[in-house]
Amino acid sequence: MVKTVHYEHQNTYEILNPITPQTENIWVCFHGLGYLASFFKRYFTGLDASTNAVVVLQAPSKFYLSSDFKHVGASWLTRVDTAQEMGNNLRYIKAVLKQESIYGDRRLVLLGYSQGVSIATRFLAQYHHDIKALIMHSGSIPAELDEQTALHFKNHCNRFIHIVGLRDAYVNGEVVAREKNKIAMLFGTACEVHSPDITHEVAVTLLAEIAQTL
Repeated sequence: MVKTVHYEHQNTYEILNPITPQTENIWVCFHGLGYLASFFKRYFTGLDASTNAVVVLQAPSKFYLSSDFKHVGASWLTRVDTAQEMGNNLRYIKAVLKQESIYGDRRLVLLGYSQGVSIATRFLAQYHHDIKALIMHSGSIPAELDEQTALHFKNHCNRFIHIVGLRDAYVNGEVVAREKNKIAMLFGTACEVHSPDITHEVAVTLLAEIAQTL
């Protein structure tokens, strides 16, 4: 018999550039599988610190990346108890945004990378405040998002951006077709699609260019 218990949990997050009166964009970033926020934040050092504040969230489930037990990564959720784990993630994200006094701030830019795409999009699907942009980078859009989600996205987000590398080893013809269908259903022609000549890696230069246009 499986039972459930509710308990208090703590987690960390990283701030790269603090929010100031000059801040124009507040990036809320969701890293990929196997990352830590402390490492992932390095990809955003190229953003103009005077106008771009960066909040990098930390996935809750840490694990050793190899048998030598030297390097640690983390995961947001798995296919086991997905709804429960996503609920925990949503409460964590909301708590961070409220602690930073940015819950409901129209300057938010949600960026999900790899596994983080599923977390960023699921968060936005239940977030009833306007944001500046949703950036989906090298990850899959959750299958459960539907036409109702599409309407919600259009009502609450000014800009949609999708990025996937031309040499991404995780992308094949089947994945491309599936994601194209999801993009068409959720965003129509409103989604900007970028295909830089990179592998499964963060498009640092492209993100810096996008930041200048937000």
